[in-house]
Amino acid sequence: MHSPKTEKLCEKCYGSLNKYLNDVFENCPNDYFHSGPRGSRLKFKLNNLNLVETKNHELSKLTTLGLEENQNRYKSAHSRVQVFMLENDSNTLAVEVPLWFEPGEMETFNELFGNEGPLTGHIDVLRIEDGLVWIWDYKPNASLEKFAATQVFFYALMLSKRTGIPLDKFRCGYFDSANAYMFKPTKEMLNRDSLKKFI
Repeated sequence: MHSPKTEKLCEKCYGSLNKYLNDVFENCPNDYFHSGPRGSRLKFKLNNLNLVETKNHELSKLTTLGLEENQNRYKSAHSRVQVFMLENDSNTLAVEVPLWFEPGEMETFNELFGNEGPLTGHIDVLRIEDGLVWIWDYKPNASLEKFAATQVFFYALMLSKRTGIPLDKFRCGYFDSANAYMFKPTKEMLNRDSLKKFI
């Protein structure tokens, strides 16, 4: 988390996000992350997904720079990209942000996940862009991803629940050094009848 940036959230009407980031830094329920379903392992597609592909997106350029400039600093590509953005991108507020959904917080939890443990995940890159909360996931081969949209969609649902920020204030995406894929999350993407076949 980049504290000077998150403090400015209050000025942009995202004080609850600032509070969450500070609280989770001190009081993360770490035991949640040892069992239960993971957002990164969800293997079903969303309904009514309007995915927009963009080449030469700002995040792709930052990814290229991060991979080059941090190659001697970190072994993993994720760390190179995330730390570079946190340190050099004015819109990036935090990286590796922990999230969770408890079973009682979602009506269709057991139906979707078939598990009694909490759904958990970590946002790779959390940004504020044009007054909206953007949830981004770095995928080294983004064009080959089949379920990355599902992952970041649930991250948006979880962060909306944790902060009280309406879902329509979120945008989601995943990216690599060549492409970025973006969409607006809506509750209509989660139609229980059409998802049953994927469970």
